[in-house]
Amino acid sequence: MTPPPSSTPWLAPYDGDLRDDLAFALRLADAADSASMERFDAPDLEVSTKADATHVTEADLATERAIRDLLARERPEDGILGEEYGTSGDTRRQWIIDPIDGTANYLKGIPMWATLIALVVDGVPRVGVVSQPAISRRWWAATGAGAWTRGADGTSRRIRSSDVATAEEASISFQSIGQWDAAGRTDSLLRLTRAVWRDRGYGDAWPYMLLAEGRLEMVAEFDVREYDIAAHVPIVLEAGGRFTDIDGGERLDARSSLATNGILHDTFLGMLRT
Repeated sequence: MTPPPSSTPWLAPYDGDLRDDLAFALRLADAADSASMERFDAPDLEVSTKADATHVTEADLATERAIRDLLARERPEDGILGEEYGTSGDTRRQWIIDPIDGTANYLKGIPMWATLIALVVDGVPRVGVVSQPAISRRWWAATGAGAWTRGADGTSRRIRSSDVATAEEASISFQSIGQWDAAGRTDSLLRLTRAVWRDRGYGDAWPYMLLAEGRLEMVAEFDVREYDIAAHVPIVLEAGGRFTDIDGGERLDARSSLATNGILHDTFLGMLRT
């Protein structure tokens, strides 16, 4: 079951303590990293095709199982929404999991994939962890606790979105032309690329983290599910950015996303509405 839309703004303070939840989410990411890296770039990796024609590997399944096993032991009352094994439990507190975001990269041995872990409380994403173990990087946040990253050298630091204030100076990521074409928004994409300094399709989780680090000013995509974006929301917001769907709403089930440095959010919304 999808978490219910909330009337609470995503930027609203949280009336509670999320420290234990964040610490637990980081432990979930540790378990996921161990499972996913065990089969990364394996020559005999098992790959199959799902009903929606997307790929799933043995590592996707093993990684989600590792996360679910730990949740079952230590958070049995919480609900779960996972890409590979569906939903279970209550949706008031729901862990949303994408065990391997970027399966196409994973199965090709390309290291740009990530495990996404979020805790959504009453429909609002409150805790997010994005882990890219193949490049030894991780990002995390909880409402009111700031956004953080750990580099390959093991050092952690707080991150902030950029202060770029004009579209002409902005660098953006649009994911793929095919997404925008399928959504009937190719004209909007062309308008964006003509208005900004630089555009690239970095793909999957990484551009959202680049945005949170202040290296991009906008990321937008279509055909996204709750598990594709829930973990990004707290990280982007705590870094000082904004996160909505393409039409400016705060819904995980809108099937689109628009993340910005915050300063330029209304500017990009206006371009997309033209």
